[in-house]
Amino acid sequence: MTKASTEPTAAPRIIYRQALARDAADQAEVFYHAVMQGAAAHYSLAERKAWAHALPREGSAWAARQMLYTTLIAACDGRCVGFAELDTSANRVETLYVWPSLAGRGIGTTLLIHAERVLLEQGAEHIDIEASLVLHERLARRGWSVLSEQWVERGGEQLRRFAMRKPISAVET
Repeated sequence: MTKASTEPTAAPRIIYRQALARDAADQAEVFYHAVMQGAAAHYSLAERKAWAHALPREGSAWAARQMLYTTLIAACDGRCVGFAELDTSANRVETLYVWPSLAGRGIGTTLLIHAERVLLEQGAEHIDIEASLVLHERLARRGWSVLSEQWVERGGEQLRRFAMRKPISAVET
């Protein structure tokens, strides 16, 4: 009989970097599963299906989005497990998604910190996001302000979200 280890399992090592074309198929899967599983406590099945089908579940579509947005990813064992797309001309996070089983471990927060750094380097004084019900309370606890409540239509469903903003400034490290 072998003795079970009492050593805590190490958290997976996450690397943050700019997205590559090879990450696009993983981005599609992260998006789909984050919406369908990760948002289950906040949105109905019909709302999640409409949201999940708003963007294609094909790597080629996400590779094309990489040309439109500055895309930062969190990778574990070479696979994308979270990502943020930035519209740098508008100082806005276009999307932020993390694989559901890894949610709540700081991956999204770290992606946002990197996003803030990118925007700060370009002279931005604030960062904006349209936050889902999944995200808005977490952001509010981290200094983001709600600008307005919004309802967005996806596939015939009305989804509630919040326009949010956070001031950004250089911090000495």
